[in-house]
Amino acid sequence: MTWNQIYDPFGSLALSTLFAAVPVVVMLVGLGFLHMKAHVAAFAGLVAAFVIAVFAFGMPTEKASIAAGYGALYGLMPIGWIVLNIIFLHQMTEANGSFTTLQRSIAGITGDRRLQLLLIAFSFGAFFEGAAGFGTPVAVTAALLIGLGFSPLAASGLSLIANTAPVAYGALGTPVIALAAVTGLDLMDLSAMIGRQLPFFSLLVPFWLIWAFAGWRGMMEIWPAILVCGVSFAVPQFLVSNYHGPWLVDVVAAIVSMVCLVAFLRVWQPKKLWTSTALKGRENGDGSEGATTKGATDFTTARPSTAALVKAWLPWGILTVFVFAWGIPQVKALLDGFFIRKFEMTGLHNMIMKVPPVVAEAHAEAAVFNFNILSMTGTGIFISAIVAGLAMGFSPVALAKIYAHTLWKVRYSLATIAIMLALGFLTRYSGLDATLGLAFAATGPFYPLFGTLLGWLGVALTGSDTASNVLFGGLQKITSQQLGLSPVLMAAANSSGGVMGKMIDAQSIVVASTATGWQNSEGTILRYVFFHSIALAVLVGLLVSAQAHLWPFTALVIHN
Repeated sequence: MTWNQIYDPFGSLALSTLFAAVPVVVMLVGLGFLHMKAHVAAFAGLVAAFVIAVFAFGMPTEKASIAAGYGALYGLMPIGWIVLNIIFLHQMTEANGSFTTLQRSIAGITGDRRLQLLLIAFSFGAFFEGAAGFGTPVAVTAALLIGLGFSPLAASGLSLIANTAPVAYGALGTPVIALAAVTGLDLMDLSAMIGRQLPFFSLLVPFWLIWAFAGWRGMMEIWPAILVCGVSFAVPQFLVSNYHGPWLVDVVAAIVSMVCLVAFLRVWQPKKLWTSTALKGRENGDGSEGATTKGATDFTTARPSTAALVKAWLPWGILTVFVFAWGIPQVKALLDGFFIRKFEMTGLHNMIMKVPPVVAEAHAEAAVFNFNILSMTGTGIFISAIVAGLAMGFSPVALAKIYAHTLWKVRYSLATIAIMLALGFLTRYSGLDATLGLAFAATGPFYPLFGTLLGWLGVALTGSDTASNVLFGGLQKITSQQLGLSPVLMAAANSSGGVMGKMIDAQSIVVASTATGWQNSEGTILRYVFFHSIALAVLVGLLVSAQAHLWPFTALVIHN
């Protein structure tokens, strides 16, 4: 028997919204203030969501249980599969010493920690976001930064802040493609509109990133390099998104940014080099400047040989090739042709009805788990790790031992990701997220701001800009049409605002803590990045509001 979602069970949108927000509040308070371990806080949020979905919103118990199980399964495959295999590759490079050489090669470009942060966290991370997404960029960049001597908190938090502006075009444009599918709006219009919002923040985020790490004075000391980094990313982002489409936006922009920044650093270096992570006190929130992080290593000495450099970069080059190949739609289709199994979640698939006013016409929600193991990004990473491991001289037995060690190392992280996704899927199928969305939609003339924050909320809840677009894209279109706004503008705002929620979603935080070997500190990371997330999301909302109401920003808006 089908069940229609109920968005206002109490006959009061304010009260219904309050109840719908409880699971998220429980999880965030547990993580950020009660210092619970991530999997415990997530489980508390999941229990709260289950109770409210069943007893307050009337969702059948069986369907609630299946929805949570479906989310947990999705959390492990494909998300956990990516995390496990990228950490496996990292463990191998540490075991044979090539990771240290890699760090020295990066330090050879510049010994300044701020510039290393720009190059690795922003530009290099954007490439992996564009090619793969789903936690890959944070895992890679956080691991690189921790090895260069950044504190675990700085490596985790700064990687999360940097991984924002590229997210809307991540995984070869998947979020935009999904947004077009659920809204029925033109793909090129959406790509172009997002490309008229995010370049402002592609220019701002590098400055914000260095300010968060080094403070205003430290940022101003390297402003020419930050400007080069941001402009060389923002301009290609605008051009490719508007004149080509969403598929290669991040890949092209990241490559241009890396090349321009490295070329610029060959002719310019700051007068004062930061060769330590410094600002330890600032990381702790008291604003004071501290000494070098304990255990940090200065890699500016002893330049590696060419042969050592090739050996050090080889695993990451192999990873890049495989990740990019696995992101190409034709390759995915080819691999799915060899093997894919679709499992309908009996009792949930097409048994939940999403109804107006969240959608224009009632329709059944699909619940099909695609076990496309060959085309999963994590499989591409796994194969690249095996190839890289053999190239580095590891025997099959040694690879098996390292993999078993890695699996044990990330066991709690995998559990956390599974529980987090169980929570996200339960809120989706129960309609709790739609209730929160309707509350935002009731803000009238302020909707451009709050509609943008709705996208932020969607990513914070689900961990995915794609999922947020699927959840709220239709609502954005319907509400904007009712208010006389451009549906392309507000659908794009959902995606652009969502990118700022990426740094606080539990999935990304767990990936960052795992990559830095700093498990059970997710609450500390959340507190570190929360202000940056909400502040940047509000700024996106203000830009969208200007595009909706103020000339000359209105000239940028695409109407459909």
